[in-house]
Amino acid sequence: MHRSPTAEAEIADELTAVRPGLVPGYTGELPGARAAVLTRLWRGLAHEPLPWIVRRDAGGGGLTLRLADGRRLRGPRADPYATGAYVTEVRLDGTAYDDPVRLMTDLAVPHSALLAAELGHSAASLALSRAGRRVHPQEWPTRDWEWEQRVVDGHPFHPGCRSRPGFSVAEQLAYGPEHGPLVELVLVPVPDGECLVTGVWPAWLREAGRVVIPVHPWQAAHVLKRTGGRRLAAHPLMALRTLALPDGPHVKTALSARLTSSVRDISLGSVAASAALSDFGEAVAARTDGLLHVTRTLGAVAAGSPDLAAVLRESPEEYAGPGERVVPVAALATTGPARSGEWLGRFAGLALTVGLRLLEMGVALEAHGQNLLVVLSPDGDPVRLVYRDLADLRVGPARLARHGVPLPELPARMVTDDERTLRRKLFGSLVAGALAGTAGSGPVLRAALESAVRDLPRTPDVAALLHEPLPAKALTLMRLSPRTAGDQWAELPNPLHA
Repeated sequence: MHRSPTAEAEIADELTAVRPGLVPGYTGELPGARAAVLTRLWRGLAHEPLPWIVRRDAGGGGLTLRLADGRRLRGPRADPYATGAYVTEVRLDGTAYDDPVRLMTDLAVPHSALLAAELGHSAASLALSRAGRRVHPQEWPTRDWEWEQRVVDGHPFHPGCRSRPGFSVAEQLAYGPEHGPLVELVLVPVPDGECLVTGVWPAWLREAGRVVIPVHPWQAAHVLKRTGGRRLAAHPLMALRTLALPDGPHVKTALSARLTSSVRDISLGSVAASAALSDFGEAVAARTDGLLHVTRTLGAVAAGSPDLAAVLRESPEEYAGPGERVVPVAALATTGPARSGEWLGRFAGLALTVGLRLLEMGVALEAHGQNLLVVLSPDGDPVRLVYRDLADLRVGPARLARHGVPLPELPARMVTDDERTLRRKLFGSLVAGALAGTAGSGPVLRAALESAVRDLPRTPDVAALLHEPLPAKALTLMRLSPRTAGDQWAELPNPLHA
């Protein structure tokens, strides 16, 4: 089969120059990385409302997609909740494809060239991540950032799971958490009068008449064009632009690069709302009888632009008791307990109890595997949840009012009484995201949900979860719709109906 050499060859050439010892490992990881990206792409083609797919026929142990121009694309049955790289080949009018880049190129649908380039970066960077990973599955980390570095493959369902087109190989090795680096943040002093500051910006990040902003070194070099200056060492988390300071808080930096599918800046509106939003999150978490903690935002600053901004927030480790560990849900699949059906059922019950209680109150969490963390007892049992990064909540004023919860002043995009929007936010991130990514397949997810929903009160939200298709962000459609703002959605088969 012909390969699409561009991204793969570019990374190989750069790797030869900066880390030649990784070249054999990188080359060996390429076939598996292509299959991992092709599997994610096939999930999108099989389940998302793509306008150029007019019919889907299951049969003969596989799935056939009939395209609007008369072509047929055939592959295996697509489990929308599977995380393994089970798609190694699909056929377009009889021609075999094992390369997602060549497949998307030859599909030649609107904006396919853009997505094909992202898929090339995703597969090549994924192979690099796997070649350079520093994961020891038998060892349980003791620090929160060590858990984050175990998440090597990125988003479990996004075809751009490792797309880092703005990063050179040297920068990926220097900044990617899976490579285990220590990142030197650049400390940029800005006059007080030029800064918007909310919360409490610490004294150790202030000088006479100036606020000191930690800046990601990629941002400093490529966007701010700054060199030199004082540095602050930190450990990168799975979000890459958020880092753990040694024995201190986490710092979220602006990063004007497209990672996975989004540019990671920090808007002035989010800085302005950060203190009120933090107080609100803490107040609603207090109504969960100790089952949920929200990491507090300590301070936020922006120097007149989303390109020069930072947020300091508590480490989730603040909410661990003696012998307990706080684990990002995305890292659970790297541990033994999460592969147990009984354990997963208990975890799903905890997560749904908390998520649905807040939803009933009017707060829909973006509870995907990066934002949601679970506190494990010394024996490995899930006992509490921790939630971080409140910027993507959706809040329903009518529901809040029914429960006597005051609505703070929040950005307009966060506020809605639309029931579908609120449920999509929670179910799409928690069930189709965090729980599905941990389960790894539809049958395992179904068993966990059956156990979890048994004792849930039969509210309208629970009825929607039980009886309606499961919403999930249409990640492939969104990348093929660059002129359409906001989220787009797919309806996945409800695993409880399988």
